[in-house]
Amino acid sequence: MSIFNYLVIISMAFMTLLILVQTRGASLGAGLGGGGEVNTTRRGTDKTIFQMTIVTAIVFATSLILSVIIK
Repeated sequence: MSIFNYLVIISMAFMTLLILVQTRGASLGAGLGGGGEVNTTRRGTDKTIFQMTIVTAIVFATSLILSVIIK
């Protein structure tokens, strides 16, 4: 296995954890998109977790593409 394969697995697990940590509301309906909030701004740790999720997704996609190309 190359380093890219390990990077794919680690970034996938970390991205899954970050997505699960993000909260949008207290109820199940809010989690499925039924929240009453139309426009919200992310602040504090919510913004940091959101930005970390984006960076992790970019690392995941890049390492996945590179691992396929190198094979």
